[in-house]
Amino acid sequence: MSATYKTSESKREEFRKYLEKEGVLDNLTKILVCLYEEPEKPINALDFVKHHLSGGAVESSDVETLRLELQELMTKHEAILAENEALKEKLKEYEAPAEEK
Repeated sequence: MSATYKTSESKREEFRKYLEKEGVLDNLTKILVCLYEEPEKPINALDFVKHHLSGGAVESSDVETLRLELQELMTKHEAILAENEALKEKLKEYEAPAEEK
């Protein structure tokens, strides 16, 4: 029975070292400290931990809003680039006769 206990204990220690090496223990500790220091405790502590473990993931509606904004800005950018090229061509037309003088 003593040998089984030592094997089990060494497995636990090995697992603990693994968690520590990967930063899991630090992150869990930080999240639990945040929960402890929270002035108004959340109704669901597990949701609080999940939210903080995920890095406070952005809500899907926010993602969709940002996608639409990105698409709009990309379209404006393309239009500005096209306008810039057209203006460069127009400028060349005015510069050419001035050079001939």
